[in-house]
Amino acid sequence: MKDVALLPQTPHVRHLGQGPRRVLALHCTIAHSGAWKGLAGELGQEATFVAPDMLSHGRSRDWDRQGDFQDRITDIAETQLSGPMDVIGHSFGATVALRLAVQHPDLVRSVVLIEPVFFAVAKRDAPDLIDLHHRDAEPYLDAMAEGDEALAARLFNRMWSTEDSPRWPQLPESTRAAMIRGIHVVPFVDPALFDDRAGLLQPGVLDRAAMPVLLLRGSLTHPVMTAINEGLARRLPDAESLVIDGAGHMLPISHPAETAGKIRALWARV
Repeated sequence: MKDVALLPQTPHVRHLGQGPRRVLALHCTIAHSGAWKGLAGELGQEATFVAPDMLSHGRSRDWDRQGDFQDRITDIAETQLSGPMDVIGHSFGATVALRLAVQHPDLVRSVVLIEPVFFAVAKRDAPDLIDLHHRDAEPYLDAMAEGDEALAARLFNRMWSTEDSPRWPQLPESTRAAMIRGIHVVPFVDPALFDDRAGLLQPGVLDRAAMPVLLLRGSLTHPVMTAINEGLARRLPDAESLVIDGAGHMLPISHPAETAGKIRALWARV
């Protein structure tokens, strides 16, 4: 019998768009399901987005800190996967989308991985870029270690932003508060992201994700993302890696029209 403490926590789920295509959309860390509004606005006549809030994000409950965070979010995403569906994930959400593609290939019609922070790929392919990431991450990790979650959220947000992104004081107070609320999960996902706790890079595992996969990154994102996207493209059976010019890590929010165009081309194949 499953331990009661590890039973799935019911998420808040947002529905966007009214098109016939059913899309499961998984947002990034310290954001929420509303981050898909721009993209759904571009694709809403073609698709209906089913977008759950991760635990400790949006309108979902706080994570009870039981079990592995990525496992828990994957469990939640599975409850929304009524296939065949197209799955889109951004950043941490993209790592969950990849797990769904491997674990439920019969329910996943296509996958879009936007800036997947699956650092284990770069650890194998480009360890120098992992070292660069670690150096760039030190400020927010130091803030976390000191218990200053507000500063950690601010520095984490800045690391994954571009020069023209809004600065912390320019963000609405509710947005800042939401980021601070979710920042505590970041250290807990290291085993999944850096050490491949789920074993996705074990021989033959990614071969299960034989559906069409689109990998997207911004031209202005952190250099480690190039190694991750290109590495995944080489390992997946049917994958294409593309770049959105002028975009950074938050490209589905900052460049929804360009992102939608790439996704629409993928869907035309399926």
